[in-house]
Amino acid sequence: MKILDRYILVTYLKTFLSVFIILMFIFVLQTIWLYIAELAGKDLDVFIVLKFLWYVSPRLIPLVLPLTILVTSLMVFGSFAEKYEFAAMKSTGISLQRAMGSVMFFIILLSITAFFFANNVIPYSEYKWQNLRRNISQFQPSMVIAEGQFSQIGDMFNIKVEEKSGDRDQYLKDVVIHKKTEGSPNGNYTVIIANNGELASQEGSNTLSLILKEGNYYEDIQAKTTAKQQKMPFAKSYFDEYSINIDLTELNNKDVDKENNLNNQNMYKISELRVEIDSLSQSYSKDIESYASNMYMRSGVGRFKAPVTTNDTVSKKAENLLDIFNTQRQLDIAKLALNNAKGSLQTIDAKKLEFSNITKRLNKTEIALHEKYALGVACIILFFVGAPLGAIIRKGGMGLPMVVAILLFLSYHFIGIFAKNSAEDGTMHPFIATWLSTLIMLPLSIWLTYRATTDQGIMDIDTFTQRFTKLFKKKDAK
Repeated sequence: MKILDRYILVTYLKTFLSVFIILMFIFVLQTIWLYIAELAGKDLDVFIVLKFLWYVSPRLIPLVLPLTILVTSLMVFGSFAEKYEFAAMKSTGISLQRAMGSVMFFIILLSITAFFFANNVIPYSEYKWQNLRRNISQFQPSMVIAEGQFSQIGDMFNIKVEEKSGDRDQYLKDVVIHKKTEGSPNGNYTVIIANNGELASQEGSNTLSLILKEGNYYEDIQAKTTAKQQKMPFAKSYFDEYSINIDLTELNNKDVDKENNLNNQNMYKISELRVEIDSLSQSYSKDIESYASNMYMRSGVGRFKAPVTTNDTVSKKAENLLDIFNTQRQLDIAKLALNNAKGSLQTIDAKKLEFSNITKRLNKTEIALHEKYALGVACIILFFVGAPLGAIIRKGGMGLPMVVAILLFLSYHFIGIFAKNSAEDGTMHPFIATWLSTLIMLPLSIWLTYRATTDQGIMDIDTFTQRFTKLFKKKDAK
């Protein structure tokens, strides 16, 4: 490697590492802010928190890496142009492409590495991170109980609260508890409603005391005979204070490294994504064919294929098919037809929602497949946006290049987000949505590279004004 190539590459690598560490630190802080509710107040070890951040970091690479390349290219090549180092290179016959050669080799190598990273490391870290999140969420009962929805504690209790308060969220308001009956797996025969509640337990104890105040206790009595069951017997009582002891042995033995049965499109490699797409597509096609066949059979149209013989006398008198029946029978037939139509519409609406969810899942899986290829290509294209743009604006450092890089990257990122959101509901094809932002940057990179190579600015204002001046002079001459 020549001294010039080594100089440019070392300068680029130093800036690249600095920018990457800074941006990674910023994005990790943002992640902590987003998931602080899942980590705070659970007495977690520092090691567990660091493990959480370690597993979440790889999923930030698709954001951090392209932005780092764009910022670094603008800063480094802008600094070279600002210090007239490019002018010195060109005076010795070294073109911009030749000066970019060593860095181009690094970017191509980095893009290949990014592809394998996205295909192997990110799916594994996503799986470990989702497992860790689920296991952490079960560390404290007060954290397991979510506001406004039923949360299961142990095997016997489903608890819903409208509001939690206190330094440990131990005070509960508007508590509703469904208690399962022992020996009856399907029986939520006991309902307890209280205005207020409090979670209390001693340190190191495996028993949680739930103290309820000002409430009612309802229980359906399961009668042994059919005659008694028809009477729907139940018991009801009022209490000022009622305590429930919940065994937390299973809850306290939660392992943060426990492997849960989790899967989504972000946890798959390319080979697994292709199998998943084929499986979903075939299953989806079979479901549609089966549903269409069932609806056709349900409509009864197939029964009318055979010729129907009718009495000529009856057919002449009856202008409408219902006229051959009496009034009461006509009402019964109309009600039956109306009920069948309503049932069919309800079935169609339910299937429509089901098919919509399957379509969304299939589109997400296809997007995840193309994203693995798009990451590496985006790194190369954004380099050819940042490097020539830095040579054109001739400004290095963290000022103007950083602003320009962030504006370009936000445009690239938001176009990708909007396109992928449109692809999820089928408005846009997943392939187009994934590659749209990269394809938009491609002509920009070619144009900027051409302008930088031919020593032209982004816009030649003098030439632009001269054309207008000539145009007005021709009008005055006429």
